[in-house]
Amino acid sequence: MTAQFIAIEGPNAVGKTTIAELLADRLAAIGDIGVHLTGEPTRTPLGQVVRRQEGMLHGRALALALAADRYAHVETEIIPQLDDGRHVVTARYLPSSLVLQRIDGLDLDEIWLYNRYVLPATVIYLEDDPATIRGRLGQRATLSRLEASGSPERELTLYREAKAFLDVQEWKQHIINCAGRTPDQVVGDILGALISAVL
Repeated sequence: MTAQFIAIEGPNAVGKTTIAELLADRLAAIGDIGVHLTGEPTRTPLGQVVRRQEGMLHGRALALALAADRYAHVETEIIPQLDDGRHVVTARYLPSSLVLQRIDGLDLDEIWLYNRYVLPATVIYLEDDPATIRGRLGQRATLSRLEASGSPERELTLYREAKAFLDVQEWKQHIINCAGRTPDQVVGDILGALISAVL
């Protein structure tokens, strides 16, 4: 398998970070290609400002800040890692903006305008039962503004719409159903989808 850029996406509390970490470990174990794990907003100073100010930045201001962080992420981290022959796995990427910035009042065309030049990724959409997702959110000590503004049902719908939008842009995309499955089983399904896509 040649080096791939893979984005793990889905509603808040669906398990993106856990699955991204496990996928990176499995990719490293099954091949001789290195793996770089990352996420958005990034851990750079810009990304951390975005994380801290999410409660105060709204609408267009937040969308533009996230897009700036994403372009820097692509240029200074993702492309160099791919050029060095490593897989790159990110927890969150453009589809998160196509969902969360819609919850924040923007439409798809405006969000795409800010992000249309980013590097395409192979996107893995994680889906689960809304009640399961809601239960995980309920266990969190605090919720971000956008977590509190949305709902699992709405986010699942908006992610389906984001996928349809990016299908038109010819991005490679897969939906993985996590309901009743362990993280290891989910990662197995992802690997199966990735391998079948390159055969």
